[in-house]
Amino acid sequence: MTSSPTPPADPSRPPGSRGALRRLRARGRDEAHRTASPLELFFDLCFVVAVAQAGIELVHSVAEGHAGQGILDYAMVFFALWWAWMNFTWFASAYDNDDVLYRVVTLVQIAGVLVLAAGVSRAFEDHEYLVVWLGYAIMRVAVAAQWLRAARAAGGPERTTALRYAGGVLACQVGWLGLLFLPEGARPWWFLVMALLEMCVPPIAERDHSTSWHPRHIAERYGLFTIIVLGETIAAATIAVKSGIDENDALGELLPIAAGGLLVIFAAWWIYFVVPIHGHLRTNRQAFLWGYGHYLVFASAAAIGAGLEVAVEQTVGKAHISTLAASAAVTLPTALYLLTVWALHSRHFKRGITQQLVLPTTALLVICCTFLGHWAVFAAGVVCALSVAAGETLATRLAARETGPATRAG
Repeated sequence: MTSSPTPPADPSRPPGSRGALRRLRARGRDEAHRTASPLELFFDLCFVVAVAQAGIELVHSVAEGHAGQGILDYAMVFFALWWAWMNFTWFASAYDNDDVLYRVVTLVQIAGVLVLAAGVSRAFEDHEYLVVWLGYAIMRVAVAAQWLRAARAAGGPERTTALRYAGGVLACQVGWLGLLFLPEGARPWWFLVMALLEMCVPPIAERDHSTSWHPRHIAERYGLFTIIVLGETIAAATIAVKSGIDENDALGELLPIAAGGLLVIFAAWWIYFVVPIHGHLRTNRQAFLWGYGHYLVFASAAAIGAGLEVAVEQTVGKAHISTLAASAAVTLPTALYLLTVWALHSRHFKRGITQQLVLPTTALLVICCTFLGHWAVFAAGVVCALSVAAGETLATRLAARETGPATRAG
C-alpha cells in the first residue's frame, strides 16, 4: 500500500498552518503573490458595521439641525474605527502567519469593533463614551498582544520596534480614559491630543527598524476597504430612496438625487482605482503620509452616503433643514474625497498642469453645485462623471503623443 504524494506548498501562503502555533516572524517585503486573506476580508466587513452606525447617527444629527456637533462626533468615532483598522492592516502585512492564535486574537479585535458599534448611538446622543472606549480597548489590547508575540520571536532592533509598538498602544489606551472623566467641553481637545499621540506611535516605534510591510498587499487592503465603504454608501442611499418612495410616493423628486448619487459613487470608485498606487509606496515616510491621509478618504466616502440620506429626508419633509444644507451634506464630503484622492494618488501620476487641475477643479465645481437647489446632487454627479471622462481623454491623448513617434520610427 503506497501513500499519496504530499502536495507542494503554496508559495503565497505564510509559513505555518491552521492547526499549528508558530513563531510570529516577519514576512518578506518582496514576497510574490501576496494577497488579502479571507480573515482580512471578514475583518473589513465587520468594521463596516460600525462605519454604518456612525453614518446613521451623522444623518440624524444633520437632519435635526445639529450638523456641527454631529460632524465632531462623527470625526471622533470614525478616528477610533480607522486607527484600529489601520494598525491591524499594517501589522498583518508584516507578520500575518495565519496560525490558530493569530486568528483568535484577530477575532477578538472583531468583537471589539462590534462592541464599539453598539456604543455609537450613546456617543452621539448622550456623549457617553464608556462602551466606545471599551470596544476600542478590546481592539487595542489585542493588537498590543500581537506586537508582544512578535517581539518574543524577534531580536535586536526588530524586537525593540515591536516592544515600542506594544508600549505605545497600551499607554495611549490609558490616555483615552480622559474621555470618560473630563468635562464635556474638554473632551474634543483631549481627543485631539490623544489622536496626535496615537499617530506618533508608528514613526517613533520604527525609528531604528522598519517593519516588513508589503506594498502591493497594503495597496490592495486599502483599496478593498474603500470598495466596501463605497458599497455601504450605496446600500444606505438605496434604502433611503426606497423608504422615500414607499412612504411618500416621491419618485419624481427623488430620481435626481438617486441618479446624481450613483454618478458620484461610480466616479469615486473610478478615480480611486485609475492608477496603481503600490509603486509609490517605497519608503516609510511615503507610506505613513499615504496611510494617514486615508482617514479623510474613508470618512468622506462614508459621509457621502450619509449626505445622500439627508438629501432624501429633506426632499420628503423628514429633515427640517434647508435645501442648501441638505445639498451641502453631499457636495462637501464629495469635494473632500476628490481633493484627498488627488493629493494621495492622482497627483503622483498626472503629467502637466492640465491633468493636475482636473480633480481640484472638479472639487470646486462640485461645491458650486451646492447652490442649485433640488438639482444640486444631480449636478454634482454629472460634474464627477465629466471629470472622469476628461481625465481619461487627457490620458489617452498623452499616451498617443508618446507612442506615436516611436511607432513611426519603428
